[in-house]
Amino acid sequence: MPDIQLGCHTIQSHGTKVARVHMYDWIILLCLAVLDGLLNIIEPFHRFVGREMMTDLSYPLKGNTIPFWAVPLIAIVLPWVIFGVIYFKKKNVYDLHHGILGILYSVLITAVITDAIKDGVGRPRPDFFWRCFPDGKPNYDNITTDVICHGEKSVIKEGHKSFPSGHSSWSFAGLGFLAWYLAGKLKAFDHKGHIAKLCLVFLPLLVASLVAVSRVDDYWHHWQDVFAGGILGLTVASFCYLQFFPFPFDNDALWPHAYFQQLAETHSNGNANSINIRRTESEDEQEDHGGIALRDTSPILESMESGRRP
Repeated sequence: MPDIQLGCHTIQSHGTKVARVHMYDWIILLCLAVLDGLLNIIEPFHRFVGREMMTDLSYPLKGNTIPFWAVPLIAIVLPWVIFGVIYFKKKNVYDLHHGILGILYSVLITAVITDAIKDGVGRPRPDFFWRCFPDGKPNYDNITTDVICHGEKSVIKEGHKSFPSGHSSWSFAGLGFLAWYLAGKLKAFDHKGHIAKLCLVFLPLLVASLVAVSRVDDYWHHWQDVFAGGILGLTVASFCYLQFFPFPFDNDALWPHAYFQQLAETHSNGNANSINIRRTESEDEQEDHGGIALRDTSPILESMESGRRP
């Protein structure tokens, strides 16, 4: 696809049209946000935790190296800044809108799946002992040997949400989408051998990996939780990106599908106007000959005939 000036596809000129076309997508996005909120309110499944299991669940109760509020800044706001910079440089509202909508879908779909699995599995965190027995005095059922917790209820509730890691899945969902986006914008797979482009593409994935590793270092997750969360987030990010954008190794990888569809519609309308103009000129010639039709004036036939002339 040849390079085309993008100045006519701004928020002012096409923003309303793009928002109207994707109105239902934004409504469903809000529904996903509400659903994820409900999943965080309900009580997760309390898996059996016996006395013998506490050996692997007695790690220290620490704070978060990367707090929960920082994850949306890393996985959503940071990519938005990059989308905004590219928009102000190229003035392509389709790219801006689909980048924002795509990454929000990537993160929220991942969040719903992650929290649903968390509630259903109820795997205890590595620091579950200290959540359950903050005073260090364990208490177990004499018959089942199941734990009888006497810690703070909200802390215990959070202790049953180890699998999969939310920090990991969110980070890979947002930054994985950004990695796909950068691969398309940089034309990383243009067969020219500029390996430095891949370093920029992999940088968001490195940041997501560091966020995931911090969860193991803080003893909030087992390594399996982090691994599963990363795979989940990256998979959803891939599906969401390819819903809006071409594969990064395509010739049209630079911009979203909707942009090229808009160009095709504009091109078709231009051809139609050109045909109508030629038809009007032909009708004028017929009137000059006394209103007698000298030949078929069908626009389609005219275009076909003009194509066969030497």
